[in-house]
Amino acid sequence: MWTLLTENSILGSTKRYPDNIFIDHVALFFSTQCSFTLNVSGFPVADMTQVTLPQRRVMLSDLITEEITGCFQQEQIKELKLYKIANELLQTERAYVTRLHLLDQVFCAKLTEEAGKGTFPVEVVKGIFSNVGSIYAFHSQFLLPDLETRMSQWASTPRIGDILAQLAPFLRMYAEYVKNFDSAMDLLKQWTERSVQFNAIIQDIQSQEACGNLTLQHHMLEPVQRVPRYEMLLKDYLKKLPEDDPDCSQAEKSLNIISMAATHSNMAIRKMENLKKLMEIYEMLGGEEDIVNPSNELIKEGQILKLAARNTSSMERYLFLFNNMLLYCVPKFSLVGQRFTVRTRVGVEGMKVLETSNDDYPHTFQVSGKERTLELQASSEQDKEDWIKTLTYLCLCVFQKEELGKRAPRWIRDNEVTMCMKCKEPFNPLTRRRHHCRACGYVVCYKCSDYKASLRYDGNKLNKVCKDCYFILTGRADAEEPVSGKKRGILEVLAQVSGNSFLCGFLQYSTDRTKPCQRVWCVIPQHDALVLYLYGAPQDVKAQCTIPLLGYQVEDVQRSVDHPPTSFRLCQSKSVHCFTADTEEVKLRWLKVIRKAVIGEIPECQTPVDDNLANGCHEGVPDGS
Repeated sequence: MWTLLTENSILGSTKRYPDNIFIDHVALFFSTQCSFTLNVSGFPVADMTQVTLPQRRVMLSDLITEEITGCFQQEQIKELKLYKIANELLQTERAYVTRLHLLDQVFCAKLTEEAGKGTFPVEVVKGIFSNVGSIYAFHSQFLLPDLETRMSQWASTPRIGDILAQLAPFLRMYAEYVKNFDSAMDLLKQWTERSVQFNAIIQDIQSQEACGNLTLQHHMLEPVQRVPRYEMLLKDYLKKLPEDDPDCSQAEKSLNIISMAATHSNMAIRKMENLKKLMEIYEMLGGEEDIVNPSNELIKEGQILKLAARNTSSMERYLFLFNNMLLYCVPKFSLVGQRFTVRTRVGVEGMKVLETSNDDYPHTFQVSGKERTLELQASSEQDKEDWIKTLTYLCLCVFQKEELGKRAPRWIRDNEVTMCMKCKEPFNPLTRRRHHCRACGYVVCYKCSDYKASLRYDGNKLNKVCKDCYFILTGRADAEEPVSGKKRGILEVLAQVSGNSFLCGFLQYSTDRTKPCQRVWCVIPQHDALVLYLYGAPQDVKAQCTIPLLGYQVEDVQRSVDHPPTSFRLCQSKSVHCFTADTEEVKLRWLKVIRKAVIGEIPECQTPVDDNLANGCHEGVPDGS
């Protein structure tokens, strides 16, 4: 609480108001030097000296009431939003426990009972339901009761972060369920077709009201979807939570744990959605073989025109692009069943994509493979660019897959990066530590390295790899980032080395002589010769800042108290950038390059400043951006 002195000589009393309410207008009402116009009781007043004491008291009372009411209303709205999120978590948890009961106590129990009669192996039931019993016990006996207790005491304890922080580590048990999900779906499909009794039990339970006209497969997907749901609610809860709230640290701690579990769940969901899509395509193609395969993944599909080889006519066609082949199809006029006939399969391996020019037919490009060459016409220039970019990227992935993992990569040193080389988040020793991808050697964070793939140089053993290498090695496309490419930010440029920069090296940098200098990796790249990029380390994938050199004045600072003799400055209007080199020779190299760049001339390539970093730090490392 704080005390508002309401001019003791006038009001003779003090009033107390909440800490978070600060009325900056109070002094205004008591000032005798004001010269603005007020309206008191309907009469304009030009000077506060004309306002009587009772009038001041009324004005101050109205102002305080208005300010307090507004602040209280904002606080109430925030508290109401937090309560709604917590209540949504509770309600969805109750519904989820009901579904888990159906899976464990109904489906699994009845199938296990029938398996005990020798109708089908008990191992089949265990393989399908995995550890769903443990998941059900955890939620029904621990998480749900704790949430119900907390919501009943919300008035005195309005928080949920502490509960989730305590119980979130147990969500790691979902990893076993998620990893087993694909094989569980295969087993379920196999034994539904093989065993009449097995199928009869499932059909009987699915017809009950408790199932809600949903299949067993649908209910089995719910545990996979639940963890991402926790992540989404917790992120929303943190956004509404004040930064100084005591529950903030607990909520952040639980979010980190839940995010790790959600990564596995999201991948399983994508696999399930991909298999569903493959089944739809299988039916559209009239039962085309080798379509429904877990290793296949649909990348892109769409209508296209095919240019005839012997004349100038164009024919309507349809393309299905997978991670390993391109299906060139002819449409069939059918409302149900088969809609396309596969005319040609073109393998992605060895495929070439060329942009062509045709005066009569715009937006054309050519796809050339071992099986056939196709000259195609897109519906627009944007459509053509999307197809070319997607096909080119896929061909590159196939090529990299052939090379990636054959031999051990050169590891990027820890001290050469300050941020994750994939997501560009800065490292810290507690929550975001450094990890190495065993395929490309990049230094990445725990989120970007939470993948495993077999590497040939290590006897096809599973190794920790980064996200990009995982999708290349497994032949999958990342569903979160379209293969057409994500637009880079202006600072998202890989730190250069001597092979592709005019000059690069370490300098001490500061924008204010009162602040300590920071050691940064400075680069003037060949593709952007008039810009100086500043990085935290030589292998960073995102610059801390850039300085457009054109128009700057270069000052060679002489020896002084504030600056050593190896210093120089870049000045433009009120903007000043101070640099200090390690030696006089290094300073002269930088001055030679920068003095040309500031007047718009292309500088000459200089001898690398740091020989240890000049020998192609990125050589042999695939660019996964």
